Amino acid sequence: MDHHAAAFSPMLCLFLLLAVGHGQLDFKFYDTTCPLLTKIVRRGVWSAIANETRLAASILRLHFHDCFVDGCEGSILLDESTDFKGEKNAFPNRNSVRGYEVIDAIKANVEKACPSTVSCSDILTLAARDAVSLTGGPFWLVPLGRRDGLTANETAANTDLPSPFESLGDITTKFTSKGLDSKDVVVLSGGHTIGFAQCFTFKPRLFNFDGAGNPDPSLDESLLTSLRSVCPNQDDSNTNLVPLDSATSSKFDNSYFKNLANSSGILQSDQTLMSDNKTAALVLNYSKYPFLFYKDFGVSMVKMGNIGVLTGQDGEIRKNCRVVNN
Repeated sequence: MDHHAAAFSPMLCLFLLLAVGHGQLDFKFYDTTCPLLTKIVRRGVWSAIANETRLAASILRLHFHDCFVDGCEGSILLDESTDFKGEKNAFPNRNSVRGYEVIDAIKANVEKACPSTVSCSDILTLAARDAVSLTGGPFWLVPLGRRDGLTANETAANTDLPSPFESLGDITTKFTSKGLDSKDVVVLSGGHTIGFAQCFTFKPRLFNFDGAGNPDPSLDESLLTSLRSVCPNQDDSNTNLVPLDSATSSKFDNSYFKNLANSSGILQSDQTLMSDNKTAALVLNYSKYPFLFYKDFGVSMVKMGNIGVLTGQDGEIRKNCRVVNN
């Protein structure tokens, strides 16, 4: 795989000026206190992706898993301490969420340029945007001014994060509890265009979907054969990785939606978007109109980045993303 292709692809700039409804967040929040911030973050993400393309998906997922647990306040970045159990070992995160070192490296460079000024949660939010745009996806403006939380919540990480085994109804309920809607479910699922999944997350569809040893009948036949070769029915294949969009796994595009329309979604939670008229209509629209998907993706990411943010005097600006300040 060419690790540099993604980083050098012509960047699609899609400026989404979403000037209303962001509470105390502001696009110009660091313009005077840390003017080089966006350049430092972008350079850090670019260098990480140039080194390993898959990190783009990892950074995007890291942001998602942060925001869905007590809001976008950097709690997922905290290591376990004597005061609380961290979120890194919660079931949805353990041995699967990655990219922490990328955020650490960017934070260190930001601290050199503007000490104790920029929160880890703002860095992660910007990094997620850059991970998407540097792999060929849309670019949107990120409102800033989040502060970092003072604790983590392992229990909420185990219960609030959507799982690949859940029904569309349960996943939508988790989204609506965060102020998002069923359109956001479809749009944000499109981030899987650059994702990878471990075999255990979809293996039941391949071998025992009905409890009687038969595969999921909705799964495309040729895809079933190729997935079975990478994920044989034995425990030692559980952690093998499969790209969620095999055609263009390192490029952010709308192929994910084309796959769903062709019964070639790998995760049950992805393919189930075709089981409901409302979500299926959106999938088909995005499969035909990539620019519509890009526009809506930026809007949904800003919405998600707004969940439960701490501003003003709440929280703190961590010096080190892994530990709260003394």
